Amino acid sequence: MITSVQNDNVKYWRKLHKRKERSKTNTFLVEGFHLVEEAVKSDWPIIELLVDENITVPDWCAGLEITTLSKSVFAHISQTEAPQGIAAILQQKKQQSVEGNHLLLVDAIQDPGNLGTLIRTADAAGFDMVVLGKGTVDLYNDKVIRATQGSLFHLPVITGDLVTIAQDLQQQGVAIWASALKNASSYHTVHPKERTALIVGNEGSGIQEDLFKLATTRVTIPIYGDAESLNVGIAAGILMYHIKTIANE
Repeated sequence: MITSVQNDNVKYWRKLHKRKERSKTNTFLVEGFHLVEEAVKSDWPIIELLVDENITVPDWCAGLEITTLSKSVFAHISQTEAPQGIAAILQQKKQQSVEGNHLLLVDAIQDPGNLGTLIRTADAAGFDMVVLGKGTVDLYNDKVIRATQGSLFHLPVITGDLVTIAQDLQQQGVAIWASALKNASSYHTVHPKERTALIVGNEGSGIQEDLFKLATTRVTIPIYGDAESLNVGIAAGILMYHIKTIANE
């Protein structure tokens, strides 16, 4: 059992709180019973399991390398106010090619909760992949991971140049939808193609102009009250479910 915060492994785990170290080592930290179990069930590459000395290790951890930490050391590496006493060090997955019939392209979303919600909703709506563009918050930020509620482990989430990717998708005959507030068609009047990619943009500035120009369809969600706009996660959810519902008819 590790009992000192000066232990080299503890120092390494603590460094994973920072994006720079996560990128350098291609690893990241996940906390909590639900998230760790989802990673295990999804066959995500798990390097080792970390448990508080007072925690009973669940049966689904069988076969994993387990390191026991004192309560104080576990609290030292935790990023939550009330640690559950279980965490895992995971390997980041290698980049995959862009593929699938229904894709979500995320342009410079900066709020961790919003990104996590987008990934969780894309998973729930049955989208095939999420692609993160430049300027988007780090996928392995602990707040992003928690907001996905495990959906991070259910569908591919990759990073890339969205302009190049949108151009390639267009050449493949994929419809490119862009969420917009003005000069756009009400979403429920538009019939998505069999293959459709949806772009959602930054919370403040929207979709970058070079990317927005590539949209084959610009859609808007009617606002019936006095709000200026919808939260990006809510808007994306409405549009993704519309696209998927039509596809399943």
